[in-house]
Amino acid sequence: MQDNKTIIYLDNAATSWPKPPAVIEAMERNMRESAANPGRGSHAMAVRASRVLFEARKRLGKLFRVSNPNDIAFTLNTTHALNLAIHGLLKQGDHVISTTIEHNSIRRPLETLKRMLGIEVTYVSADIKGNLNVQEVEAAITARTKLIAVTHSSNLLGTIIPIREIGEIARRRKVSLLVDAAQSAGVLPIDVGGMGVDLLAFPGHKGLMGPQGTGGLYINPNLELEPLMQGGTGSKSEAPEQPLVRPDRYEAGTPNTVGIAGLAEGVSFILKETPEAIHAKEQQMTFELMEGLQSIEGITLFGPDVGVERSAIVSFLLEGVDPSEMAFLLDQQYGIAVRAGFHCTPLGHETAGSIETGAVRASPGYFTEKSDIVSMVEAVKEITRTLRGGR
Repeated sequence: MQDNKTIIYLDNAATSWPKPPAVIEAMERNMRESAANPGRGSHAMAVRASRVLFEARKRLGKLFRVSNPNDIAFTLNTTHALNLAIHGLLKQGDHVISTTIEHNSIRRPLETLKRMLGIEVTYVSADIKGNLNVQEVEAAITARTKLIAVTHSSNLLGTIIPIREIGEIARRRKVSLLVDAAQSAGVLPIDVGGMGVDLLAFPGHKGLMGPQGTGGLYINPNLELEPLMQGGTGSKSEAPEQPLVRPDRYEAGTPNTVGIAGLAEGVSFILKETPEAIHAKEQQMTFELMEGLQSIEGITLFGPDVGVERSAIVSFLLEGVDPSEMAFLLDQQYGIAVRAGFHCTPLGHETAGSIETGAVRASPGYFTEKSDIVSMVEAVKEITRTLRGGR
């Protein structure tokens, strides 16, 4: 049992852990010193709260190469940001191109608008390892294509999508590009201008090392979205309509200032360490985990092969064993945290050929040590021996 054992955390694709100490300290400091409503008052505490949001926006702007930080709207998470982008941009009769490895956070809003507004959606097929042919993306563009919505990295397969190439196509064909950066923000270098990204949805609680309940959407200054919500902004209060000024237009209601204070420190950590260095370390841990697991008879790994660049996600199956049973045993007997199931991406599982079973997903993070990887591999070996001996 895992009592009195330190947890080995390999679920960073869901939420990164542990957080840098400065993240926790900033959140506590905010609650003690700046716990007023930002933008809703001119007293000293409210001003300090406003500065927390401004500083976080500046740091995110630096990380993503955004020239005007006010083009970044804070959201609750990536799902919130993707819904703001999709519902805010698309109109009746529009055509959207997406892929067969998308998370439900893209697929479900698209399918909802398909039902409600009659938009048309084309899902370009990826191969079994998640690779996408960008020429097929361009071939799917029609006169009514308004948006290309694509993940930067599959949350099941770890495959990294060539966003820069897709961005070049989108610019040339005058189509907006929405990128789901749930598995890439803070881990892969992102330059929204250089990559041709018009809308970038990102979480605060994963690669950016912030707390849950934080995230954001970069919105190209040339795009105007309909707000997902209307309400108080602290600005233009006399007007009956949502103000046009950014970011107020997209941030109705009291924001999660304490969470954003933590997010700001998480981004500072990323800027100091650099996404390149973080990705290099995580990828090394990922390759070592893959090499260890594929040495076990009956294990099937999904996604790109060892040595092929990918994000820190290793999804696998042990023949004849339910993924939930494997995850349960890893947790209860070895104190190893992984995730099992369908990971909110049935499209991805259909692509990978695992729609009937789901998969176990182990996702190393920046704080994962080599000893954690060794423990994970040894645990799977022991579980394999035990299950095979008992059946």
